[in-house]
Amino acid sequence: MKSLARYIVAALVLSGLAFVLGSYQMDVYRKLLLWITLALSYNFLFGICGQVAFSHIAFYGIGAYSVVIFITQLALPLPLAVIATVAVCLALALIVAIPATRLAGFYLSLATLAFAQLFIVVLNEGGVVTGATGGLTNYSLPAIFGVTVTGPWYTVVIVFVLLATFATLWRLDRSWFGRACRAVRDNPEAAVAMGVDVRRTKVLAYTITSALAGVAGMVYAFVDNTVNPAIFSQEAVFQLLFMVVVGGAGRPAGAIIGTTVLYLMPLLLSPLIGHHHALVFGLFMVLVVIFQPRGLIGIWDRVVGQCRQGQGRQGQVQLRKVQP
Repeated sequence: MKSLARYIVAALVLSGLAFVLGSYQMDVYRKLLLWITLALSYNFLFGICGQVAFSHIAFYGIGAYSVVIFITQLALPLPLAVIATVAVCLALALIVAIPATRLAGFYLSLATLAFAQLFIVVLNEGGVVTGATGGLTNYSLPAIFGVTVTGPWYTVVIVFVLLATFATLWRLDRSWFGRACRAVRDNPEAAVAMGVDVRRTKVLAYTITSALAGVAGMVYAFVDNTVNPAIFSQEAVFQLLFMVVVGGAGRPAGAIIGTTVLYLMPLLLSPLIGHHHALVFGLFMVLVVIFQPRGLIGIWDRVVGQCRQGQGRQGQVQLRKVQP
């Protein structure tokens, strides 16, 4: 019950912000929420399961493009388009995962990076289906039972997707599957000795997190009502990786903190120092990696630890005063 209450409070707070923000702030807020959703699923794949894959943004794009194509070109109703898009993401994730997860480390990274690059090539050469380099535009979210979800109410939909993604990954992390993922990450040989099917665990983790990225992509498709190859470029691939690493890999809170800081930093610095914000951005990431290898969440852990130590010492002092 406590967990449900926390989700309800989080939903009310995050949704309520949408009704007090201006149009520009609303756009930034929506995209921040979607980046956090992406970072949470990638954090599970990279930080908890230990798979250094670079195809997450590609599945984000597959979800976005697929739902638009199903609605605008195949004239599918929105519920069927959503189901078909999830099916496409699951099928493609399995097709990539089954051979790719045989690889490890550098080779897995190369294989998934090649898939991400192939996806961009398909978008650019897709003609009228993908809109080529210009992408797909001039569409809108269809009405649901005669009701069109726009404005702040669409932000509520994004909040729901974010919290659903968080809840799903939270339960997975605390299940036998989450323990299996951590065992595979830390020591595959020991995991095998404990009875863990390493390859199946990797395939499932890759497929689930890629499908969640596709769901986030579906929602993104109707934020600006436009999708194009530039949105899902390699720059976004490495930006997502940096968000998780800087925040603290393996920790959902770290993914949230890292995404919030790295997404908002260029927006806040650009008006102040112009194009030099890229230099500050890069320097900040280097300093965090060198001096805070556990990520920004490590600073929070240190502060909490010191506070608990201080409370413990204070309690010991008070106990000595009470003793005769």
